[in-house]
Amino acid sequence: MGGGPSKPPPETLTEEWRNITWGHNEIDLQFVKNFQPLNDEVQQLRALLYGPAGSGKSSFVNSVESVLRGRISGRVLEDAISQESFTTKYTTYKIHKGKLGTFYPLSFTDIMGLEKGTNRGVGLEDIKLAMEGHIKNGYTFNPCSKISADDRYYNKDPTLNDRVHVLVCVISASTVNILSDETMKKMRDVRLAAKDMEIPQLAILTKIDAACPEVNADIKNVYKSTYLKEKMDELNVALGFTLNCIFPVKNYHSEIDTDDDIDTLILSALRRMIIYGEDFANSQ
Repeated sequence: MGGGPSKPPPETLTEEWRNITWGHNEIDLQFVKNFQPLNDEVQQLRALLYGPAGSGKSSFVNSVESVLRGRISGRVLEDAISQESFTTKYTTYKIHKGKLGTFYPLSFTDIMGLEKGTNRGVGLEDIKLAMEGHIKNGYTFNPCSKISADDRYYNKDPTLNDRVHVLVCVISASTVNILSDETMKKMRDVRLAAKDMEIPQLAILTKIDAACPEVNADIKNVYKSTYLKEKMDELNVALGFTLNCIFPVKNYHSEIDTDDDIDTLILSALRRMIIYGEDFANSQ
């Protein structure tokens, strides 16, 4: 991909190129709140988040929890400074629904980020095993070697509930065009491995406010921004995601209260994750 970051153009389109209902999106929110997996073998759909270190995977989990609980969440630890992966363990996050002990039927598994270098970041073989359900919660990734079958965190007999039901690529809008060829190849390899397992996939484009001044000024410009449309096109060409599988979002980071328009974009992505994951679970 190479080259330096391009400067966002100042203009925006006159009309949105993707239809979206702004404000408090009660329809998508109720869809998420009312959803229950049809397949009795699945208690919770599992979304596996992967992407370059620093792309905002942990922040996205916090943002989803913030939307669903109606207040800013910081449960998943984040690091705003390091460009190396802050997440080192295989960690699944369930989001509380109402009273203690009840959860939304969609969980998020966060893994170590992909990094440039032979023995850096999470390895492809570990991601494959995670998608198949062979890795248990709490496993610490070793960039130099995959998990062994005799490791106490190795799940020898994964059920459908242990497997990944939807794979989610998380990537920053600010870095799409400057990621190394090596990192992009790793991401492409993950996509191909998931394709072989017939796992549905989508992409989350984060940090849209930092990437585009027009969106920073008004988040409703996201589908009018020519710069962000260009970034989505680049992601489409580089990794093969179709545009209807790419969802730009702004994660919560400086806000102390939730915002209906930020929620709208997150809920739009969340609804699609559930639909894709449910289709996969019901096909097994």
